Amino acid sequence: MEHTTTHALPFPHVELSGFDAGLTEQETAAQAVIHRFAAEVMRPIGRALDRMDPDHAYAEGSPFWDFHKAAATLGMGPEALEGLDPRAAARLEALVIAEMGWGDVGLAVSSGAGEMPLRGALASGDPELIELCQGKLGCWIATQPDRGSDGLILYPQERAVGAKGTVGNLTARFIGDEIVVNGQSSAWVSNGCVAQVGLLDIVADYGQGYHDAQGDTYGCNVIVPLDVKGVSRGKPLRKLGKRALPQGEIYFDQVRLPRRFAIATRDDYEIKHAMAWAHAGTAMSHLSAGLARAAFELALAYTNERKQGGALLADLQLTQFRLGQLGAKVEAIKAMSRHVADYTRTSPAPHPYFTAAGKAFCSSEMFTVVNESLQLFGGVGLTQEFPIEKLMRDARAMQIEDGETNILFMHYGFLLAQMNRAGAWGKN
Repeated sequence: MEHTTTHALPFPHVELSGFDAGLTEQETAAQAVIHRFAAEVMRPIGRALDRMDPDHAYAEGSPFWDFHKAAATLGMGPEALEGLDPRAAARLEALVIAEMGWGDVGLAVSSGAGEMPLRGALASGDPELIELCQGKLGCWIATQPDRGSDGLILYPQERAVGAKGTVGNLTARFIGDEIVVNGQSSAWVSNGCVAQVGLLDIVADYGQGYHDAQGDTYGCNVIVPLDVKGVSRGKPLRKLGKRALPQGEIYFDQVRLPRRFAIATRDDYEIKHAMAWAHAGTAMSHLSAGLARAAFELALAYTNERKQGGALLADLQLTQFRLGQLGAKVEAIKAMSRHVADYTRTSPAPHPYFTAAGKAFCSSEMFTVVNESLQLFGGVGLTQEFPIEKLMRDARAMQIEDGETNILFMHYGFLLAQMNRAGAWGKN
């Protein structure tokens, strides 16, 4: 009797996030909790909000607020990372944010932006400001309709020759013990139309004008309760994608705040602004990793169900080649996002332009993954019958959000050129 022996290798080890190994017990538990929350809460609510009129989607009693109430019970806010060493904090935050991006990137950004005032207050250590922000939905007020990407310029050499930094119409004036705020944010302030507290990140005049000797603008970070006199809101935007995320203008008319609400002023604003931007860019990289994986998993499942030419799509070599490319990109996006997070938290001198490069790389590669995943669906991928078309619209929004991709790569290229010129990197 002939005896046959098979030598097939067993499948490799994977985690919820793909080809991961060596996760700690705490990391595995946190990932499992957020993954279940993303599947059972975020995805249904995100899809429901995507089809609702924005004038009703974020009103009191809507699913949007159900999400935030449920998210508050997870215990995964900024306080959850306190006490962890920087590397452990970077690892845990990467797993949590990526799973939320896998669930719904719009809701994930709403959650992250909602924490920005509290993060600033916790960093200040001021009990009054911490109490002011705790338990409230926040927003980060850093963009303006007439300032655009100028707020991302950190060096005077990046401006046109002889030009000064753009002030914009939303400004703060420091007068004695008060801060007077006037102007309008852009319509792209995440949670802007519904937030209860904000973190202002704007140009400031400390009594000598808005510019220093180099033409750079002075700035400030200020915690602002959004129920004070002089604050009003615009309507939520009607958008192509990320419709689960409410975005809209905030108007300030002679809004007077105590000077003690400032958590960064002329002397320390630059570094705190840079670190806030670095944190946001890192989070966007993780969200790209989660969204890319979500789209890829949909395509992987569909090609194992759909028959064409008498065979499953997944059994055709061309499809396998395409899936292989997509799977590799998903892992590369994840690796880059985690590297940026680790460097930003552990380096003795991190830099937001490197973080920006990570965001630009991850979001652009993610868009390639989502676009090709939709392509594998064929015509049905364009219909609302499958969630891949929503992911495509969400992915498109992320090419501009938190810094347009080409602008971010430009900043990184500038940094590399300047470092090489100064002998700080790339010279043997």
